[in-house]
Amino acid sequence: MNRLIEKHMKVLEMIGVLMRIFSFSLMSWLGPDSPFLFVWIFNTMDAVLLTWCSTIKRDSAYILLNAFWILVGLVGIARSSS
Repeated sequence: MNRLIEKHMKVLEMIGVLMRIFSFSLMSWLGPDSPFLFVWIFNTMDAVLLTWCSTIKRDSAYILLNAFWILVGLVGIARSSS
């Protein structure tokens, strides 16, 4: 799987960034009417993708940043689903 990620790294990173932009734009546009559970699941998925890419690249700053977003996403999922 890592070889597939390495082969398509730039495309996958761009997809992850666009996913994050989309999820936070959706929250900004819709405000309290946002589908918060969907947004947090989507945001956590992009954080996993970007963490994986940064781990392969051994970029510790982005590993930390995106791992933080995974934790934030898990808290958001927990709060949105209860």
